[in-house]
Amino acid sequence: MAAGYQYFIVSRVTTVSNMPVSAEHIRTLHKYEKDILAALERSMKRFAWVPLEQLQLLTNLSESEVNYRLSRLIEWGMVRFNPVPYDGYALVFGGYDALALATLTKKGRISALGPMLGEGKESVVYEALGLGPVAIKFHRVGGRSFSSARLNREYMPEEGHCPWLLASKCSAMREYEALTRLHPDVSVPLPIDQNRHTVVMGLICGPSLNRCRLENPVQVLDEILENTKKAYRLGIIHSDLSEFNIMMDDGKCVIIDWPQWISPDHENAEAILGRDINNILTYFKRKYNLDYPYEDALQCVTG
Repeated sequence: MAAGYQYFIVSRVTTVSNMPVSAEHIRTLHKYEKDILAALERSMKRFAWVPLEQLQLLTNLSESEVNYRLSRLIEWGMVRFNPVPYDGYALVFGGYDALALATLTKKGRISALGPMLGEGKESVVYEALGLGPVAIKFHRVGGRSFSSARLNREYMPEEGHCPWLLASKCSAMREYEALTRLHPDVSVPLPIDQNRHTVVMGLICGPSLNRCRLENPVQVLDEILENTKKAYRLGIIHSDLSEFNIMMDDGKCVIIDWPQWISPDHENAEAILGRDINNILTYFKRKYNLDYPYEDALQCVTG
């Protein structure tokens, strides 16, 4: 067994802190518990809090069986209970994690979760095992980020009582679409699979651009602009490009974090592309005292 991994299939479990959900719980989920999680998922557009009677109807289980299974799911942090104005239940990220991971495990995409690789305001990324080492990104559009995301992103859902779960699913789908359109022409992680709010992709082992000292910053800047150009020609503008979402893998840059992308025909495309380019030029000027005229960089990308 590889050290530091929680396995979903084998019997032993290596405990890792800060996991999105316990591998042991996922591995031991009863069919009835999976049915209840799936029923909650199907109902979350209709109900803010799903009544017990609705869960009985969708699962064809007795009241006592549903109550018993719900008590386990609540204890494991997969479901939330609310007694007002009626006894109702809601799917939370722990349950959404469980559904996604169970599906990905069944498909053979992953078999274990490893340590956390990074965390942002809208996602958390873990190392995982599939056919080899991979990364799995859990989109977490909610809390402090949801209001701004709804204002700034056209793909945000307008309906439903669990907008943070639906928005996270939309965010993951959006990122996976970008990766599949860009790879291999643009230096991005290899897209492997997407389920609900998760994206499985190739593992990038190097540090982010802001955490390394480049031996040849001119070459790297040229490489970033060239990849931005290729993405632009494929109809995609990153929309959040900075030194924090460019990884250096064996001396080459890999651009990550694509859920906010827009197309070149977007009404704000010119301003957003300009911001992306300016972010990168400002970083190289600040850290390496490298002057690269903005107009030349813009021409390089759009010309």
